[in-house]
Amino acid sequence: MQAVVDVLESEGVDTVFGCPGAAILPLYNALQGRAIQHLIVRHEEGATHMADGWARTNGNVGVAIGTSGPAGTNMITGLYTAHADSIPMICITGQAASNKLHTEAFQAVDIVEIAKPVTKWAVQVKEAAQLPWIFREAFRIARSGRPGPVLIDLPIDVQKQDIEWDSSIDSPLPVTAVKPASARVERALDMLLAAERPLILAGGGVVLGEASEQLRAVAERLDVPVQVTLMGKGSFPENHELFAGMAGIQTSQRWANAAFLESDLVLALGARFGDRHTGELSVYRGDRKFIHVDIEPTQLGKVFGPDLGIVSDTREFLDALLAALEKRSPEPRREWVGRIAELKEALPRREDFDTLPIKAPRVFKEINETFGEDTYFVTAIGLYQIWSGQFQKAHKPRHYQVCGQAGPLGWEIPAAIGVKKAKPDAEVVGVVGDYSFQFLVEELAVAAQYDVGFVLIMLNNEYLGLIRQAETGYDMNFEVDIHYDSNGTDNVKIMEAYGCSGTRVLEPGEIRSSLEWARKEAERTSRPVLVEIMIEREGNAAMGAALDAVKEFEPA
Repeated sequence: MQAVVDVLESEGVDTVFGCPGAAILPLYNALQGRAIQHLIVRHEEGATHMADGWARTNGNVGVAIGTSGPAGTNMITGLYTAHADSIPMICITGQAASNKLHTEAFQAVDIVEIAKPVTKWAVQVKEAAQLPWIFREAFRIARSGRPGPVLIDLPIDVQKQDIEWDSSIDSPLPVTAVKPASARVERALDMLLAAERPLILAGGGVVLGEASEQLRAVAERLDVPVQVTLMGKGSFPENHELFAGMAGIQTSQRWANAAFLESDLVLALGARFGDRHTGELSVYRGDRKFIHVDIEPTQLGKVFGPDLGIVSDTREFLDALLAALEKRSPEPRREWVGRIAELKEALPRREDFDTLPIKAPRVFKEINETFGEDTYFVTAIGLYQIWSGQFQKAHKPRHYQVCGQAGPLGWEIPAAIGVKKAKPDAEVVGVVGDYSFQFLVEELAVAAQYDVGFVLIMLNNEYLGLIRQAETGYDMNFEVDIHYDSNGTDNVKIMEAYGCSGTRVLEPGEIRSSLEWARKEAERTSRPVLVEIMIEREGNAAMGAALDAVKEFEPA
């Protein structure tokens, strides 16, 4: 286990998140007195989401630790979330002794088989001498190609053994960059130059590939507007002239959908064409051509066959495209860029509501005007995520963290802890719903114990709002109302019970001052601070089944 900790330290891990138990104590013994900080979580799922938030923010591999049995099964949701969003993470589980695994020993479960569908690699170590090498390989796998999670299961008898190990001559295994075929780069450039109304679609792969600077350089050189997916939000500055918004059937802007539908070619970078982005495929595809660039070969053609597929790291592709552009002289596309500006002006969504009850778009207007571009935001799943995608601004990569594909309720609090531990000097804000807040609310105790301060902004409609809206298609409103008594759950008192603080907002004019108070209070106390905003109970977010059939519920 001393060798394992040596590997963790040399791989750049400075914080791990976990829950000690009998079957993992040899590893905890090795962590004593080392440079790695350990945070004791209150639930193993919370550990995985903290490691996830840590990894998303600094680009390194997050680490979560648990004992055997239910600790491992509690980690599955976090592994699934990381796997779905391509986040590099290692979960370490203790296990019963090797000679007891066939006897139904206490808390002995085949976690490797359970974890295989939601990991890039799940392995149980049977020989102690393999341990440092398996951990080296785990880091390499987690980082390579399409990043993702790994689970390593450690029987306690294996953990206790001595091995020969010299950390002074050891180092991380290399990760090979995936470079594009030059002929395909040239073909992509030919298609881009031939198009009249092209768009670049920046997905999460642009963020993971650290390719934002190259994206901006290519967009400006070609004079091609850039749209982002939800996972790509922040990869291109939203105040840039070439920013063309976010298309989709939920997290989108009206003008961005209109621009997409007028395009004739889409260069998709590290995007997986998720169903909440595309909607009805016949409308999404239309007559336009698609170039799909992805580091994972099996992503190409998974949703539909592109006109050109390119296997490449996004940064390597954009570097190659810039090099190819040195031999070309692209014409500016001022008419197309101007057309998108016209659509943005003509098809806004209103956000300056001052009516009661508070409308959700007003909350995001205040968020945009209160917090700067260096703020790190975290949000999970629900109507508030959809409103966030529609209204909230993000200008820098890795500053807007969202669990996109899996969407586990409760993700925000532990993820915000992970983000803050990755960037201790940064301002961190979690945007939460009243239902999701309570799924992993116990992790507030972790933030309080270790002085991890951040702001939580709750949009409270006392409903399972997204499901309530979905139920309208079934002509029902059933088992989604979580309102009771006069005010329902007192979330401010919940914060206070954990040694934190909070305030409730009932008037739109109170939002700004409450946010400013929370920022100062989080910095003063180094603990989470809640701003609970009571919003319209049955407010709906714009959405639909296809890009040309998104229903608007608010006047423009």
